Amino acid sequence: MKRLFLFACLLGALSGNAQSIDRYFESIRNNRAELTAFFSAMPKGGDLHHHYSGSVYAETYIGYVVQQDYFIDTVSLKVDTSRNNDNCLRFSQLNSLKILPTFKQKLIQKWSVKDYNGVSYPSDKLFFETFSGFGIANNSQARLDTGILELKRRAIKENVSYIETMFTSITCGNTGGIDPNFNSQLLSAQAQGNEGLAMSILDKVFQQLQAKNVKQCAATFNNELTAMHNRLHIDDANFTMRYQNYVTRVVQPLDVFKNMVVCFESANTSPLIVGVNIVAPEDNETSMRDYWLHMMMYKFCHARYPSVKYAMHAGELTLGTVKPEDLSWHINAAVRTAGASRIGHGVDMPYEKDSYDLLRHMASSNTAIEINLYSNEFILHVKDDAHPLDLYREFGVPIVICTDDAGVLRSNLTHQYLLLATRYPDVSYREIKDYAFNSIEYSFIEEKTVKDNLRADLKMRFERFEREVLNTHK
Repeated sequence: MKRLFLFACLLGALSGNAQSIDRYFESIRNNRAELTAFFSAMPKGGDLHHHYSGSVYAETYIGYVVQQDYFIDTVSLKVDTSRNNDNCLRFSQLNSLKILPTFKQKLIQKWSVKDYNGVSYPSDKLFFETFSGFGIANNSQARLDTGILELKRRAIKENVSYIETMFTSITCGNTGGIDPNFNSQLLSAQAQGNEGLAMSILDKVFQQLQAKNVKQCAATFNNELTAMHNRLHIDDANFTMRYQNYVTRVVQPLDVFKNMVVCFESANTSPLIVGVNIVAPEDNETSMRDYWLHMMMYKFCHARYPSVKYAMHAGELTLGTVKPEDLSWHINAAVRTAGASRIGHGVDMPYEKDSYDLLRHMASSNTAIEINLYSNEFILHVKDDAHPLDLYREFGVPIVICTDDAGVLRSNLTHQYLLLATRYPDVSYREIKDYAFNSIEYSFIEEKTVKDNLRADLKMRFERFEREVLNTHK
């Protein structure tokens, strides 16, 4: 009886603490400063939808091009290593003219959403064009080192213990010389909706790629990434990082598939590279035209590399960006045809055909949804109850909260949780905590020990965090 009594007291104490943290959270829900402080201190687990290049802040890129004394077109703000016209000056010349600070600010506005006023330029175009702008500052191993370390330092300060970053695409000179007529053949199969024909053509290309030794190309990339990861001591007691390869979907089908095979081969043979993604604007003309083919490619690669996991940008669309009928099938295809383990964005879910059945399927198959609240607001102008977050919640689809491109968006993971709490007042602290744990549970980490340690560490961090909150706000 004594043991039962003590156990009951312990349960009561734990329950009281839980209720206290819940009560405190609700008491500050309408105070953005208090809530920001709360989420800044709260352990957030991982960020699973995270583009490396778009997560480095513009100031870092600008510091590099200034240091290298590159040229800048003072009209278009294009930065280059050579002087292309009479408008171009070196950054050292801007400094001599005492106008360097002015052009630094202009570049921040060009390479991020800082000071965007909502009317001067389409927000989606501004967002996606930033990547080509700062690409000049992200083209060497030294720059990759600097950027990766910046992300690690920022994550640790923000109480983020894991990042799964979409790091880079893989260039492979070995894949040249394949018959370009395969492009027209694949497009013909797509026009017919002939899956068997598409798979047959992809198999022919795949066999030719194997003969060109794509394994060696993937191995070279893996060795270089592993050397960087170890040299920089990325993993430690406070932080873990893993990488996704990605393919760009705005190029011809053959190029997409060649790159995809190398990416899958790479992910299949390295524990650091945990998945494959597909990037670039979903509403791009080529992306829309070839979406079905891309799903076939993923299905094909999954059959050849069944252990490789992959997430997919799907449903990053809304009414007005494309024709209404094009909103009805992208998430369905990514989940049911391509077999994605996680979906990035998923904003057009309300428009998907048989959306309720799709939501039930995602819930039962544990297909997680990566929610990027500020990104969806800025690019698609979708927020509040227009966002399908509550649909995913209602059907029990696993939810993870992510940043997308924190550098371009001038944001961080704390900001995403702040938006979640202020825009969706019925999302409880318990749910928010679950989302943080989901970011570890639905990560693509291959090593069981690493994943178990991250779970245990997150549990310990939450216990410490909640204890400190309760002691501070008695």
